[in-house]
Amino acid sequence: MFTVTAMRTAPLQAATAAAAVSLLLAGCQNSGAAAGGTDTAPIKARIPKTVSADTSITVGAPDLKVALKLSGQLDKLPFTVKWANLQGGPQCSEAFRAGSLDLCSAAEIPSIHAHWTGLDTRLVAARFRKAPLDHPTYELGIAPGANIDTLKDLRGKKIAYSPGQAQGALVLRILAKAGLTKEDVQLVELPSTGDVYPTALSSRQVDAAPIGDVNIRRYPAKYGKDGARTIQHGLRDDPEHLWAPAESVKDPQKAAAIRELVEVWARAQIWIDKHPKEWIEGYYVKDQGLTHEDGAYLVEQSGHPDIPADWTPAIGRQQKTVDLLAKETGQEKFDASILFDRRYESVAARAIAAEAPTERERP
Repeated sequence: MFTVTAMRTAPLQAATAAAAVSLLLAGCQNSGAAAGGTDTAPIKARIPKTVSADTSITVGAPDLKVALKLSGQLDKLPFTVKWANLQGGPQCSEAFRAGSLDLCSAAEIPSIHAHWTGLDTRLVAARFRKAPLDHPTYELGIAPGANIDTLKDLRGKKIAYSPGQAQGALVLRILAKAGLTKEDVQLVELPSTGDVYPTALSSRQVDAAPIGDVNIRRYPAKYGKDGARTIQHGLRDDPEHLWAPAESVKDPQKAAAIRELVEVWARAQIWIDKHPKEWIEGYYVKDQGLTHEDGAYLVEQSGHPDIPADWTPAIGRQQKTVDLLAKETGQEKFDASILFDRRYESVAARAIAAEAPTERERP
């Protein structure tokens, strides 16, 4: 059997780790839960053409709120949006279960685990990156002295692992690409929040860990003198989605409001792409508290948005992820297309049909 080691973390980090582990265990213990808790049939009801002014939805996408404010669109929505200061799989799943959230931003992995734990959800928008291998979301951080130059060098190494999150799935995909299995490495359970992974790497508690966002820049800058660095994994890791509980998209008025929000979300992606200086200052510096240099790096790293009108290729990639996770976690395989509400498939692309990402000047 392969080894998964749980490391000590600070109280908040430990709680996050426990939540992630609980999610994985819940899935493993309830492999039949999805059959009883989720409806795998496509939702066929037509979405109303208009939204009642008294419709209200709660949305967990803090970056979208900032983008709409900066672009002057926040107060133009013809219905009420209550903004929740949360996003990502664990937080959104918990809010979905509590019935307190209608829409959130997340990667592709949370919807898969939601299905395995009996939480009925749908993906209603999809965003990727143009030239995704040139603009990865994550790079593999290498600890000083780990002697890892290629992915095959991961054999026998300690790798940070966060089950139920995008980074955890990426680790499994990296191992598969390197021709390795879980039995060939030691997976060390750690929450992929904040600077937990860079700290674990720099202290040599793990040999490798997928790091993202500004940590890709900061980690080698801070610890490079000791031998720290990153290497490319060469895999697509760019899916970003708007994600909703099935109850919300089955409600006619909420479904219509979500469609309208998908449209403004798509236009916001193009606005961000065309206004990098405003986005760096308004979001990364003023909202997130980063330096201008860090913000400029993140804009450059993210490349240009790709919002397809046809989800078929994305569903195919999602299916490969489902199959890999099912194999590695003992879950049952399922048809990944059931996670997508294809009534929304062309909504975002139509909303930006007259616009297109352009080559931006360096901020």
